[in-house]
Amino acid sequence: MTASATTLLEGIPEKLGSATSWEEKGGALWLTLEARNVRQLATVMNEIKARFLTATAYQPAGQESAYIEYHWDCEGQLLGFRFPLPGRSIDSIYDLCEAADWVEREIHEGFDFEFPGREYEPLKLRQGDTMGVTLREEVK
Repeated sequence: MTASATTLLEGIPEKLGSATSWEEKGGALWLTLEARNVRQLATVMNEIKARFLTATAYQPAGQESAYIEYHWDCEGQLLGFRFPLPGRSIDSIYDLCEAADWVEREIHEGFDFEFPGREYEPLKLRQGDTMGVTLREEVK
C-alpha cells in the first residue's frame, strides 16, 4: 500500500465518527460501525476513490441480531465495515454507489432486510418463495 493510501486510511475512522481503530483480520482492515453511518461510509469511500466490491448479510445461529458487511478496495487494500442490525434495516447506498444495486436487492429478498428510501421490484429467487426465509433460518 502506498503512503498516500495509508494516510487516507488513518483518517477514515474519525470521518465516520468511530471511536475504534482498524482491526486487521483475514488480510482485510475492519471497522464496526453503527447502521446510521452507512451513507456517510459510501460518501467517504467515494471521496477517496475506493471501489465498492460487495456487501454480505448474515445472522449468526441462535442470535436475534443480523449483520451486514460492506467490502471496499482502496488502492489494493481490502476494507471491511461491519454493521450490526438489530432492526434488520439500513439505509440504501445505491444512489451513492450504483454497484450496490444488485446486492441490496438480493439482501432485501433473501434476508428480509429493509433499505428505507429504496424502491425496486422484487427479484423472486424462486416462484413461491417467502421473503427472508430463503437464505436464513428463522430465529426461534
